[in-house]
Amino acid sequence: MAKKSKNIEMITGDPKKAIVKLALPMMLSMLLIMLYNLADSIWVAGLGADALAAIGFITPLFMVLIGLGNGIGAGANSLIARNIGAGNYKEANNSGLHGILLSVIISVIFTILIEGFMVPILEFMGAGNTIQYAMDYSYIIFGFLFIFVYSGVASAIFRSEGDMRRATIAIAVTAILNIILDPIFIYVLDLGISGAAWATVISASMSCIVMSYWIWGKKDLYLDLSPKNFSYSNQIMLDTLQVAIPSTLENVVFSALAIIINSMLVIAAGTTAVAVYTASMRIVQLTMIPLLGLGTAVLTVAGVAYGAHNHVNLKTAHSYSIKLGFAISILLGAIMFIFSKQIATVFSYTAASASLSGDIATALSILTLFVIAVPHGMMSSMMFQGVGKGVYSLLITLLRSLILETVFAYLFCFVFGWGLIGIYAGIVFGCFVGGTVGYLWAKLFIKRFREISIRKYAPQKD
Repeated sequence: MAKKSKNIEMITGDPKKAIVKLALPMMLSMLLIMLYNLADSIWVAGLGADALAAIGFITPLFMVLIGLGNGIGAGANSLIARNIGAGNYKEANNSGLHGILLSVIISVIFTILIEGFMVPILEFMGAGNTIQYAMDYSYIIFGFLFIFVYSGVASAIFRSEGDMRRATIAIAVTAILNIILDPIFIYVLDLGISGAAWATVISASMSCIVMSYWIWGKKDLYLDLSPKNFSYSNQIMLDTLQVAIPSTLENVVFSALAIIINSMLVIAAGTTAVAVYTASMRIVQLTMIPLLGLGTAVLTVAGVAYGAHNHVNLKTAHSYSIKLGFAISILLGAIMFIFSKQIATVFSYTAASASLSGDIATALSILTLFVIAVPHGMMSSMMFQGVGKGVYSLLITLLRSLILETVFAYLFCFVFGWGLIGIYAGIVFGCFVGGTVGYLWAKLFIKRFREISIRKYAPQKD
């Protein structure tokens, strides 16, 4: 048994302090990720609307790619955290090693599938005259799928034991290098949109190298991921996949939503509308970084509390993260609304993209409300992932995104005749209603967990 570190003491202690200490570095990590994604869009925007729209068509598929790593990582994170909470060090080590094994298996399978069917997928999505741009970008990105999947799993292993410092450093290496390489590969080397893809692959590879050194070179984690500690277990695979598969499918749901919304946008106003929406959602995603950071922290803290049968910490983690999430989202939403016109000019700095500015500003002013509609649903989903109930999280996402956001976007745009404004409004309204259902479900789950914990683990009187 390894000696407990300050990180382990932190995640098993006060859930409020743990959430803040875990969330802040995670917010920085995600800010860096979003910044280099934003950098991709900004530099690619200089190539014209078609190139930016191509990124919009690829983004849903890239979300699936990232979702593979994050899904397996979420499964490993949840299982490791629960084992740490239960004091089972051996199983925590083995869980981490199974997560790495899964990253290898899954990445090989999906690389073959996605590369083989790329053209028909893009044609189905309606890429149209942007398809060559999309192919130039996607073949490179998806060809190196393992890098992104492994990176997601390795980062989750660090987070599961509360080591946010090194998880953040690894991501910082990726983000900063990508931001530097983007203009060099796109314009200096004249590789165009392919250059953006190569910059992303090279920078992500550096993150993998750094984390692998810490795990197997320096060997100073709380967990010991030496091969000698690996003992194949169907149960560990199953436990990991019970969170990993639903978590990954959530990203598929988000991708499916993006495909559907893109299709509606094309029907309503052509491919230029996709470029506007792509640029706008990049900014929305940037403002959601604090919420994603809080959600990731909740996953770990909830897993530890659940493994330790501590219903008080589980309830506190869920409620506190939602309150904090609403406070942050209201502040950031207000900033995005007030400065929507100024933000829009970032994507219209060349003659080829200048016409997009006004439409982007309009989209941003409405999608501000989306940021405020997210916290209660997101924290509830992440709590469910933390306690190993990945299917519950998936069902919330299915209801919120694929069903309600899609239905309301269609109704407001085509039935009520609100056009593009209707699509944006439908996304906001569907998100809020679906998130509310998820929140109520999470509160009921915590209440039942409390009753079970008291009945089974409270001291018995003679």
